[in-house]
Amino acid sequence: METVVLHGNSKTDLKLLTDLAKKIGITVKYLNDDEMEDISLSNAIKKGRTGKFVDTNNFIEKLSK
Repeated sequence: METVVLHGNSKTDLKLLTDLAKKIGITVKYLNDDEMEDISLSNAIKKGRTGKFVDTNNFIEKLSK
C-alpha cells in the first residue's frame, strides 16, 4: 500500500484530483487538523532520532534557558 498526501489552496483543484482518484479506484481520505498534526509530530520524531542517549540534566538545563 502506498500513501500520498496532497495539500493545496484551491478547493477546485483538489476536488478535481480526488474525483479522478475515485474514478480510477483509488481510496480518498480527508484528514482533519488533529490527524495532520499527528503525522507531522511522528515525522519530526523520526527525523530527530539519533539512537544516542541524551544526558537528562543537560537537556532540562537547556530547555529552561
